[in-house]
Amino acid sequence: MNFFRGVMGGQPAGPQPSGAETIQKLCDRVASSTLLEDRRDAVRALKSLSKKYRLEVGTQAMNHLLQILQTDRSDSEIIGYALDTLFNIICNDEEEEQDESEDAASMGKQKAVAVPDENPQKQVDDLGVQFTDKLIQEPENVTLLLTMLEEFDFHVRWPGVKLLTILLKNQCVQLQAIILVSPMGVSRLMDLLADSREVIRNDGLLLLQQLTKNNAAIQKIVAFENAFERLLDIITEEGSSDGGIVVEDCLILLLNLLRNNSSNQNFFKEGSYIQRMKPWFEVGDDNSGWSAQKVTNLHLMLQLVRVMVSPTNSPGATASCQKSMFQCGLLQQLCTILMATGVPADILTETINTVSEVIRGSQVNQDFFASVNAPSNPPRPAIVVLLMSMVNERQPFVLRCAVLYCFQCFLYRNQKGQGEIVATLLPSTIDANSISAGQLLCGGLFSADSLSNWCAAVALAHALQDNLTQKEQLLRVQLATSLGKPPVSLLQQCTNILSQGSKVQTRVGLLMLLCTWISNCPIAVTHFLHNQENVPFLTGQISENLGEDERLVQGLCALLLGICIYHNDNSLENYTKEKLKQLIEKRIGKENFVEKLSFITKHELYSRAAQKPQPVFPSPEQMLFDHEFTKLVKDLEGVITKAVHKSSEEEKKEEETKKTIEQHDSIVTQYKELIREQDSQLQELREQVSSMSSQKELMQSSLAQQLSQIQQHKDQYNLLKLKLGKDSQGQAGSQADGAQVNGLQTEELGQLREEVEELRRQQATLHSQLGEKETLISTLRSGSSQEAGDATGGPVNTDMTQELEALRSQIQSQQAEISQLQTERTELLRRAEAKSSEAGVAGGSSEDSALLADLEGRLAAQTSETDRLKAEVQGLTEGRAGMEQQLASATSTVAILQAEKAKLQGELQESKKEQDDLLMLLADQDQKIHSLKQKLKDLGEAVRSTHPHHIQHVTASPGLPTGSGADRTIERYPQGGFHATSFTSRRF
Repeated sequence: MNFFRGVMGGQPAGPQPSGAETIQKLCDRVASSTLLEDRRDAVRALKSLSKKYRLEVGTQAMNHLLQILQTDRSDSEIIGYALDTLFNIICNDEEEEQDESEDAASMGKQKAVAVPDENPQKQVDDLGVQFTDKLIQEPENVTLLLTMLEEFDFHVRWPGVKLLTILLKNQCVQLQAIILVSPMGVSRLMDLLADSREVIRNDGLLLLQQLTKNNAAIQKIVAFENAFERLLDIITEEGSSDGGIVVEDCLILLLNLLRNNSSNQNFFKEGSYIQRMKPWFEVGDDNSGWSAQKVTNLHLMLQLVRVMVSPTNSPGATASCQKSMFQCGLLQQLCTILMATGVPADILTETINTVSEVIRGSQVNQDFFASVNAPSNPPRPAIVVLLMSMVNERQPFVLRCAVLYCFQCFLYRNQKGQGEIVATLLPSTIDANSISAGQLLCGGLFSADSLSNWCAAVALAHALQDNLTQKEQLLRVQLATSLGKPPVSLLQQCTNILSQGSKVQTRVGLLMLLCTWISNCPIAVTHFLHNQENVPFLTGQISENLGEDERLVQGLCALLLGICIYHNDNSLENYTKEKLKQLIEKRIGKENFVEKLSFITKHELYSRAAQKPQPVFPSPEQMLFDHEFTKLVKDLEGVITKAVHKSSEEEKKEEETKKTIEQHDSIVTQYKELIREQDSQLQELREQVSSMSSQKELMQSSLAQQLSQIQQHKDQYNLLKLKLGKDSQGQAGSQADGAQVNGLQTEELGQLREEVEELRRQQATLHSQLGEKETLISTLRSGSSQEAGDATGGPVNTDMTQELEALRSQIQSQQAEISQLQTERTELLRRAEAKSSEAGVAGGSSEDSALLADLEGRLAAQTSETDRLKAEVQGLTEGRAGMEQQLASATSTVAILQAEKAKLQGELQESKKEQDDLLMLLADQDQKIHSLKQKLKDLGEAVRSTHPHHIQHVTASPGLPTGSGADRTIERYPQGGFHATSFTSRRF
């Protein structure tokens, strides 16, 4: 107890032990004491000394403390003391460091790690790092600390969290690697967020902040441990943007998880967590009195939005997040903050930057932003209000940079927006009663403030970026410089300001605008060269030997002159490509020109601007280059250098080569179209081939089925022929009922006999029908020959023809006579009329009347005779037609009968052939049976003959060897023939 009184502040008599000696005794007590209470007291004493004697405790007691963590885990109190002691010796606190340095000076000890000439703060930091290295040298120590977090006791868990946090601060990378491979290491740390004790949860947030720094693997594990859900819940519980330091810690952890981690960003978007960010930005009408914590929280929230839509992310992921932010109303909420009053300047600046990246490259978001109006009277578009801030030199520099970035993002890949901005500069669309974006840009371009000049020039250059139509439209813009003077073009006014020798920042901005304007636009190049003063001004600027600040302007002048050469269409005779190159060679020198041109890319500010799209500069004087312009310089530097060094012959060759390539391309295009047509035809043919192949397969399957059916029919036919042969040879014998003869049942034999009898009856019927048909054919042939003879000049037909000819001649003669009588009658009537007219009386003489009556009677008789003859001729003609029809019918009947006769003869020949085949088959069978019988006799077997109506079975004797044909059964039919039925594959 005296020992502890000395340690804890008692004043025993005698000399006092030093701190190192006291710590050594305490360490021995921890290592050697068997009682838990003694060890606990010793560890408590070490804890009390660990801040003042940090080096001694860390050097002598660390191993003993780690041993306590392993052996005394059941006692939470001693574990808590040990963890607190380890935390004190590793932590680099300024107050503790001061105490330590004062104590070290009073003790007069030489520190092993101290260097007299070094900064004390660095010495203390090195001390903490050394102790950290010593602890994590064995990975089992870190695993042991992770297991301590499973204890729910506050006095164990909280010191463990603080100790791991300070270890991560001192040696983050090494400890991350150990925790990553430790089983359930990250999961144990994630459980801290669910602790109901706020102090542990809050320190757990700090621990996870250190753990997730710059380690994508751990970030993914933490994200998939449901970190987003827990963190967003904590932010909501703490009051969102109005919350305290806990909200800030949650936001910092979210930034660690999402920044430069595409996997976590995708997981955050797909988990619909973007929608949960919208309530963060709901600010009220009263924006006065923002606390510093609220400003910090909202600033981090805006950064979190920017992380999701950063231009450095993949284009697909950024576009997807931009779409989600528009659909959930987050963009609308940000625009509300943008147009609200009373918002702090730094929050307003960050909001502008956030809106810029949310709309960058998204046509839907850009269109929405173009429709946003500021709450003014009258309402003005948000773009106009922002541009007013950009060209106002009284606004903060960072705010003006943010507005420029917003305008650039609004025009990025937005040809519709570019057209709307340029349209406000055209004479037909200028409204004198309102302020437009074009008027603000022109005002800033020619104001006295060099920063306004630069910002307006860059903004106008973005309205022309990759848009040939707007470059040509901008050539129409005319400016009224002063009263009484004619207006000048915007292009000419820019060159006039350049020639006046304004500030470097102004000239750099105008040169960037001109280079962007005339690049890839031959019409703009022609307009620029049309002014006789421009080329001499550029050559004079490039050839002069000026100071360091002017070298950048010379490089940009060289770039502008090079663009005039490269995109020159040779429409101006005085400034063709060749003449401009000769001018460079004479007045500047090609090497000097290329050297001045290359100075642009060597400039420090050029490299800084090329890194990211957002214009971030520490001071207005360093605001010289635009990000998009650096891309243009990178594309043009090489081609301009080549164009300057090329001769006219090389250019002609290149033009010829281009023409050849174009012709080749046209030929290739034609061949491609031909190939496409052939491909389509080939595809159609392939489809036809596939359909025909399927049809072929179907036909083959059908053919196989038919072949199998034909084979079955052949087998049935052969079997029937075989049965028919058996029946014809065995028809005289009758077998006993139920006996098996030649492998066939009696029933089957009877059926076969009936079939044979039916065939024979059919054959006899066919023979009789054939005889009848032959008789009928012969009769018809004779009758048809007679009819044919009558029809081809026989006596009957000849008489009829002669009679017809006589009748025809008689009719002709009668017709001639009738015509003569009609003539005489006409003459007589004429005479009678003449006489009656001469005599003056109505009637003629009696002689004339009698003559007339006689003539009329003869005429009537001839007419009736003629009618009769006509009727006879018609009857004969009809009779002849009927006879011809009968003749044709008889001829067709003869042809049909002849065809039937040929068919019957063919059937008869087929039947005879089948009978001959059967006879041949029977003869072969008889010969085989005879040979078999002879072989049996040769083998010494007796062959007996039975009754003619019975079948003799001859089987081999048991003594015959296997395979000698002994299992063959031989049947002899009553006709004397033999028939072998039970064949095997053995040979005699």
